[in-house]
Amino acid sequence: MKTLVLPALFLLSPPVVLAQGLTAREIVQKADDKARGFTSQSEMTMTIVRPEWSRSVSMKAWSKGTDYALILITAPVKDKGQVFLKLRNEMWNWVPSIDKMIKIPPSMMMQSWMGSDFTNDDLVQQSSIVKDYTHSLLGKEAVRGKECYKIGLIPLPDADVVWGKIVMWITVDGFHEWRSEFYDEDMELVTAEEASVLKWMGDREVPTHMEMMPVKKKGNKTILEILTIRFDLPLDDAIFSQQNMKKVR
Repeated sequence: MKTLVLPALFLLSPPVVLAQGLTAREIVQKADDKARGFTSQSEMTMTIVRPEWSRSVSMKAWSKGTDYALILITAPVKDKGQVFLKLRNEMWNWVPSIDKMIKIPPSMMMQSWMGSDFTNDDLVQQSSIVKDYTHSLLGKEAVRGKECYKIGLIPLPDADVVWGKIVMWITVDGFHEWRSEFYDEDMELVTAEEASVLKWMGDREVPTHMEMMPVKKKGNKTILEILTIRFDLPLDDAIFSQQNMKKVR
């Protein structure tokens, strides 16, 4: 997706340098680094909520930098053993029930992941909120009891991203990604994500409860709970391979 016309608000907003010497881009970088780490190993539960039903999916995940991510589904039984791999700019899905490796094409990055309100792109963060966007400080706002920097992100002209615009609220205290709004190419709000429940996980405090809410689907949301997460432990690149997808546990 290439955005050629930028809204006047962002065109007229020069880079803002804050009192402590941080630009909008540097704030986003700090938040992204804190949430991602150099490596991470985690256990999570995702609950898909619909007006008439809900279901939960449990998983283990590993990541390294921005190039590698691996997710193993551990429950429910019918999905157990499925593995998703991000390998640089490619995404793969191993489905043991049919003994098949499936490559997920770029055209499907906006598709729902596991029937949830997260997209395939949300899963692997194929696009970078730091490198693929220009950043503008829109001011400060209080969001659910936290003072936040409000930052607008517009994709660079040649960036291969799925959103036309993102607005993020990052806490002044702690640089947590507290709320994000995602807009399509017509600048219509598609979905919002809110983070909460700060907990210490190893060497840092991070939000452990995330809710993704499509704005035009009342009663629909997906809740992601981080149960455990460890940052910056050594991970061999071989973990992130198609061979390992078939044997990871």
